[in-house]
Amino acid sequence: MSTSEAPVRTRIAPSPTGDPHVGTAYAALFNLAFARKNGGEFILRIEDTDRTRYVEGSEQQVFDTLHWLGFSWDQGPDVGGPAEPYRQSERLPVYREVAERLLADGHAYQCWCSSERLTQMRTRQQQLKIPTGYDRMCYGKTREERAELPGFTDVPVIRMLVPTDAKISFTDLIRGKITPPEPDDQVILKADGFPTYHLAVVVDDNAMGVTHVIRGEEWISSTAKHILLYGWLGWTAPTYAHMPLLRNADRSKISKRKNPAARLKWFQEEGYLPEALVNFLALMGYSMPDGQEIFTFDEMVASFDFARVNPVGPVFDIDKLNWLNGHYLRTLDDEAFLRAAEPFLPEGLTAQDVRSLVVPLRERTKKLAEIPEQLDWLAAATVTVQPADLAKHGLPAADARAILEAFAKNLEQLDPFGKEQITATLDRVVAEAGTNRRRSFMTARLALVGKPVSPPLDDTMVALGAERTAARLREAAAAIEG
Repeated sequence: MSTSEAPVRTRIAPSPTGDPHVGTAYAALFNLAFARKNGGEFILRIEDTDRTRYVEGSEQQVFDTLHWLGFSWDQGPDVGGPAEPYRQSERLPVYREVAERLLADGHAYQCWCSSERLTQMRTRQQQLKIPTGYDRMCYGKTREERAELPGFTDVPVIRMLVPTDAKISFTDLIRGKITPPEPDDQVILKADGFPTYHLAVVVDDNAMGVTHVIRGEEWISSTAKHILLYGWLGWTAPTYAHMPLLRNADRSKISKRKNPAARLKWFQEEGYLPEALVNFLALMGYSMPDGQEIFTFDEMVASFDFARVNPVGPVFDIDKLNWLNGHYLRTLDDEAFLRAAEPFLPEGLTAQDVRSLVVPLRERTKKLAEIPEQLDWLAAATVTVQPADLAKHGLPAADARAILEAFAKNLEQLDPFGKEQITATLDRVVAEAGTNRRRSFMTARLALVGKPVSPPLDDTMVALGAERTAARLREAAAAIEG
C-alpha cells in the first residue's frame, strides 16, 4: 500500500538524553495536528540507541511534559500498540537483520577503521579543502586483508554503500522540490550492535506504518540516505515535511546550552500555562487563515494546511509568549487561578490563606513565577521606601510623613480590622488632610510593600494585620527625609 493510500500516521521520536527539548513539543504539535486533521494516528517512539548520552528518568519526563501540554498518542512505550516495542533499544535484532540483508545485497559493507584513523582522515580532507567523507579503505576487503593495513580495529561497523551518482530529490510538503547534498557511506550499524539514527529511523518508520515524517529542517541533508535505504529494501518512503527550526534572537538554533527556554520543563518552572505554550509554538511555524494570534489546538487542527507553514526559522520571542500567557491567565476564574498560583507562593502560604491578595494579581501577571516577587513584602521583616518612587508616585516628603502617621494612628484603633473599615478610615483621613487621594494611597503602598505595585491597599493591610500595618507606616514616616 502506498503512503498516499494508507491512513495518515505520524510520529515523534525523542531521545532520552536529559530534560526534554522544547523542539520535541514543537514537532509533536505539528505531527499531532496533521494526524488529527486527517483522522489518522500519532505515534511516540523513544530513540535510545545512543547509550553514552542516555539519562535515567528522561523518558518519563518526555511523557509527563507532553501530557502536561495536553498531547496524547495512539501508540507508544507507555500505551502499547501493534508495532511494539516502541523503544529502539528493545529492537536491536531487527536492525541487525536489516543490516545483514543490506550486506548480502551489496548495499553495505563492513568497516574496521579505528576512530583514530577516521579522525586523521577527516583532518587531512579538511587540510586539502575537499569534502569530508569516508574514503572506502575497507570496501571490497576481507577482514584479513584490512588487518594488514594501519588503523585497524577488531570489531567492524557496517556502512551503506552509496552509489557515486546518487543524486536524490524529493518533494517536501513545506519547501517543494529539494535535492539534498549527496551522502557519503554512512555507518548504519555501530560496533556495539546499536544502529545509527539513519538505519533505525527507516526500519522503525516502515515497521510502524508512518506515512508522513514531519521533522526539523536540520534533517534535510540526511533524507537522501533514508530514501536510498527505502529503495534498497523495497519499501515505500514516507512523505516528508521539514519544519523551520526555532531560533534565538541572533538566528542561531535554540539550544539548552545557550537558552534556558530550550528546556521544556523551564516553562512549567516559570509558570506558563500549557494552553499558552501550545498557542505560542503554533504561532512559531503556522498562521491561521484569518490571521488571529490567539487560538486553541482544536482550531489549529480544523484549519491545518502545510501551505500555511512558514519555512523561515522563527525567532523565539519570549515577550510574545509572556503576552499570550498573560491573556490565558486572565481567562481563568478565581479558583482556577488560585490552583495555578499555589505552587509559586512564598513558602508557608496557601492560596486560600492569601486569596484576597492573589486573585488581583491575575490582571497584571504574565507568568506565575512573578508572584513570589509580588508578594515578597508579606514575609519581609521590613521594607524600604525608595525616594525616587516616592517623588514619582507619592506625596511630597512633609505631606507623606504626615499622612502616614495619620493613617497609622487611625488604623490601629479599628476593631474589626476589615476591608470596609480600612477603606472608610483611609478615605476619612485623606479628606481631613486635604491631600490627593491617589498619591496618598500610593504613599501608603510604598510604605507597606516598598514598591508602587501591589494588590489593592485594603487587601494588603488585611494581610499584614493591624499591628504590622501601623508599624510599617510609622517606620516609613520616620525614614522619609526632607
